[in-house]
Amino acid sequence: MTEHRKITAFIPADLLARAQANSGASLTETLKIALDEYNRGEWYRQALDLAGKVNLDLDLVALRKDREFDEGGKVVD
Repeated sequence: MTEHRKITAFIPADLLARAQANSGASLTETLKIALDEYNRGEWYRQALDLAGKVNLDLDLVALRKDREFDEGGKVVD
């Protein structure tokens, strides 16, 4: 089970109202969505910082030899 914390935060009412209107969710769910999006954005920033720093010497043709793909490029199971 995930541990929960009850918090008190002072957030501008208009900012919170817009976020809830955009998410269509409750206050708690809207805040969870916002925190998840913030964390995901931070992960993407860290990944972008690695651009050009990681050498991936991959042969895509060899990797794809054992798989079948549809016209859209998706793997067929």
